[in-house]
Amino acid sequence: MKVIFMGLGYIGLPTAAIAASKGIEVVGVDINPAVVETINQGKIHIVEPELDKVVKEVVEKKHLRATLKPEEADVFLIVVPTPFKQNHRADITYVENATRAVIPFLKENDLFIIESTSPVKTTEKMTAIIFKERPELKDNIYAAYCPERVLPGNVIYELENNDRIIGGINPVSSEKAAAFYSQFVKGALHQTDARTAEMCKLTENSSRDVQIAFANELSIICEQNGINVWELIELANKHPRVNILQPGCGVGGHCIAVDPWFIVSDYPEQAHIIKQARETNDYKADWCAKKVIDTCHTFEIQNNRKPVVACMGLAFKPDIDDLRESPAKYITSRILSEARAEVLVVEPNITSHKTFSLTNYNAAYQQADIIVWLVRHKEFFTLPQRASKKIELDFCGIKHRL
Repeated sequence: MKVIFMGLGYIGLPTAAIAASKGIEVVGVDINPAVVETINQGKIHIVEPELDKVVKEVVEKKHLRATLKPEEADVFLIVVPTPFKQNHRADITYVENATRAVIPFLKENDLFIIESTSPVKTTEKMTAIIFKERPELKDNIYAAYCPERVLPGNVIYELENNDRIIGGINPVSSEKAAAFYSQFVKGALHQTDARTAEMCKLTENSSRDVQIAFANELSIICEQNGINVWELIELANKHPRVNILQPGCGVGGHCIAVDPWFIVSDYPEQAHIIKQARETNDYKADWCAKKVIDTCHTFEIQNNRKPVVACMGLAFKPDIDDLRESPAKYITSRILSEARAEVLVVEPNITSHKTFSLTNYNAAYQQADIIVWLVRHKEFFTLPQRASKKIELDFCGIKHRL
């Protein structure tokens, strides 16, 4: 069996590497020449624990190689981004382009799978494009949707052990896709139809978004009443049927911060709670930014000088290098543009950034008058628990030591 992975990003590369580790011949395709070159050297271009070892091994064994263009194979997986447009509607351009790129190489009995998070009916739209271009393939290839459901920072384990939802355009397509995933997935493979599988992915992330919005809303209310929200949630969760999530400075990443909008944009008259949760989590980032800017203003008045502010973390969650849709990055940008302050930007998981000039976390901690805790990176726990004569704004609970 030969498998093509269209996209070698945060999901495409780990999935390709895991499949290759089971002896499957895998060809990864990416439009970035630097990514292709890096992987063919047995190295990785993203931060993900254990991934470097797996990639090095499968490249050395010639089970995985990367290219810029697709080629003939037995299975084709679409694992590319699906951002949203300015009106919050899903942009499936990357999915369509990747689909069109593999059409010339499809043949009878091939398996076509979309993993990219997509609006309902996307799989049907892509297969319609395939059949329009290659009418002889209608009823002669298998197509399915199988969304990833992994936690960044633990992707290798979860790719193998999490259950998967597999939705074919017909029952036999579901069976063929399940047979493929069974080669490297130990979790249960739940077969359904494509629309249900697509909606399942959006539902999972929307559910998380709603729960986080509740915690973020609580944090704002607690701030006005001088209540430690971290202690409050810890105590409330002692109730046997209560499990409140932790608040933060917003919600980021390419899934939870994006996917709910796919439902809202398609069903604006029905998705009231989902829409409100998205707006609440977006508002939390603005609320955090305003609090920092106001604190800088007060400091300047009281001390007759501009403060030094350390923005601690840019990633959308702890211990990764992924800055996509990151509220911490957004807040830092607003502080840089609106606060009268010298701003030190810290992100220990990346070495450089095209927009921000980065500062070592130890140096930033020592120099800052105001410390803004944005992300709970493990490195930050090595710093003193209480900073004397420093103002600390904790938006991620790092001082509560959860």
